[in-house]
Amino acid sequence: MFTPSKKIPSFGVTASTSSNGLTTLTAPTTSVQPAFGTTILTRDDNSEVTNSSETREPRPQFTFLGLKLESPWRNMDWTEERRTSLMETITSYRPSCEEVPQARILLLGPVSSGKSSFISSVQSVFNGRVTNRAMVGSFSSGFTKKLQSFNIRGKKGEGHTGLVLCDTMGMSEDGMTGLTLHDILSVVKGHVPEGHKFSPDQPVSASETVGYVKRPSLKDKVHCVVFVVDASKITTYPKGLSTTFKQLRKHISDLGVHQVALLTHVDQVCLQTAKDVTGVYESRTIQDVMGKAAALLGMSTSYIVPVKNYSSELDLDVNTDVLLLSAVDHILQYADLYFQDNAPHNKELKTALDL
Repeated sequence: MFTPSKKIPSFGVTASTSSNGLTTLTAPTTSVQPAFGTTILTRDDNSEVTNSSETREPRPQFTFLGLKLESPWRNMDWTEERRTSLMETITSYRPSCEEVPQARILLLGPVSSGKSSFISSVQSVFNGRVTNRAMVGSFSSGFTKKLQSFNIRGKKGEGHTGLVLCDTMGMSEDGMTGLTLHDILSVVKGHVPEGHKFSPDQPVSASETVGYVKRPSLKDKVHCVVFVVDASKITTYPKGLSTTFKQLRKHISDLGVHQVALLTHVDQVCLQTAKDVTGVYESRTIQDVMGKAAALLGMSTSYIVPVKNYSSELDLDVNTDVLLLSAVDHILQYADLYFQDNAPHNKELKTALDL
């Protein structure tokens, strides 16, 4: 005979003792197991969240473990040979227009989206060690930031590559502060001199801007625009930012400049990718975030590439390098389209057709 069940209140487990002295523990039959295919959330201490209705303050920040797809949604060769090949391709790159010595790439994005970190990370790959350049700061009321151009050097002892990455003040998330549409287009057109300090209260103009380039040549202009968005903030960016992006993209397209995008901080939205960046294209979580980024920017996902910038690391990692260098190679392909469209013989042909 079994004696009446006793309940252990701290665990909700019942204990039954038989006549021979053996005790049987029985778990509650109402416990809920995770459904197959669901995404598990973890806190920063990596402990699983078992109650989605937990509302204790302050709320912990979550990282998605993510679901691994059966096959990658993009193919990537994660090898030392691939890194070497990409470095050689970028080092030897030269614009197809003889009058342009370097392709000027403008990075645009909200404050803290990872623009400056991307530039530092790319420089680190070619320097052979992680070197984070001094950050200019984030936008606040009255803050100004210069237009800064950074040459990407080849391997140690080699000169500049045919690539210049241009950094500037962060865009506003609310459309009220930050770099204005007028100033961005002035940079793209080549009117803004190097080192110009931006201020919302003093837009770029021929009469007020010192060093204003009245008749910019092809080498003064921006040859590709790269939008930079933070994967960990995709769902929290204000709706107005999407409108700003789409308005910008229309005006920049009217200037004949191609645009691509970087999705930064992918390691902050997928724990598996944080542990092993080679899984970035096997993560359903990142694939979903890419779709949200495409909707935010108003562009196809084929123009967007995920990257992991160097931040706290002290040493370079082959796989991270491959991801960064692949992004640069992607950017240069679209810069080259600009040069093809604006080559002298192509412009002459276009003029003849228009007549």
